[in-house]
Amino acid sequence: METRGKFIVFEGTDGSGKSTQMRLLAEYLTGKGVPVSTTHEPTDSPFGALLHDCMGRRIETSEHAIALLFAADRLDHIQNPAYGMKKKLEEGVTVLCDRYYFSSFAYNGGFVPLEWVEELNRPAMEELRPDLVLFLDISPEESMKRVGRRGATERYETLERQQKTRQKFFEVFERYKGIENILIVESEENKERTQAHIRRAVDALFGEENA
Repeated sequence: METRGKFIVFEGTDGSGKSTQMRLLAEYLTGKGVPVSTTHEPTDSPFGALLHDCMGRRIETSEHAIALLFAADRLDHIQNPAYGMKKKLEEGVTVLCDRYYFSSFAYNGGFVPLEWVEELNRPAMEELRPDLVLFLDISPEESMKRVGRRGATERYETLERQQKTRQKFFEVFERYKGIENILIVESEENKERTQAHIRRAVDALFGEENA
């Protein structure tokens, strides 16, 4: 029977460097012979396309509707028989995902009741929990500085919302302490140094199988 792949999630506020660090980790693991698949939320599915329009403010809707869309996109991301994460993991592929349900808790949970967002995501939490959550931490001011380099901003990309979201992430991490495997990593300007911290944690995760 094939060994199940590892499920590693990258979390952080906007501009924290998740995409870059995930790419570097994928290159590192591939170089060690680990089969890797990288993915992200919102996805590129029809659910995700609708969410991208909401994030880009091409569609105006409520926080409740956005939370519902994220929960639906996430379940499809897990369960889809063609490209679902669970299928890949069962095939022995390690999945690296840019955002997962902690983003819903921090972003949506900052504007609608957190308990309601948790209930929406209960099926996802019961079906597929991460083996490791890597939170790349930067200050809200640094977040907006990095986001500004990209040009156009999205729905949550204001200083006030980044402050609120970062605070919510830490509240939620405390809430799930001892339940989820969460590592907070300072996202430095020196991306190689940040990646070194990530690789140590990931090496330890893979090392557990041989302990």
